[in-house]
Amino acid sequence: MNDLHLHIRHAAPSDIDTVLLFWRTAAEGTSISDDRDGVARLLARDPEALLLAEREGTLVGTVIAGFDGWRCHAYRLAVRPDHRRQGIARALLEAAERRFVALGGLRSDAMVLEANERAHRAWGAAGYHREDHWRRWVKPL
Repeated sequence: MNDLHLHIRHAAPSDIDTVLLFWRTAAEGTSISDDRDGVARLLARDPEALLLAEREGTLVGTVIAGFDGWRCHAYRLAVRPDHRRQGIARALLEAAERRFVALGGLRSDAMVLEANERAHRAWGAAGYHREDHWRRWVKPL
């Protein structure tokens, strides 16, 4: 692990295009709001929610640490493929969890694709566990 030179910061509106391009190669699946307007709305509503990990000025990881005043949600945890297994995801989740605790959160949850076995291992290694008695219900608006 080489997080000696890892810098984690909040995203700014000027980062939106870079983040969207990054997610195309580093994130599994897509989200309905993976577009410029969606990320801009996130940053306008909660400027500290999108955390970026950088090494030598290059984006190597992201996580959205959303808190709605009731629950803490982690989304879009992604690490650049050639930087995986170096502690970046762990550092991002630790930063997200510090944010949640500071906001008064009691538990963090994460959206993880069923078919993404690599993500299951990463989330498990970070102390998260699957809750099979819950299912996500959605309705497009």
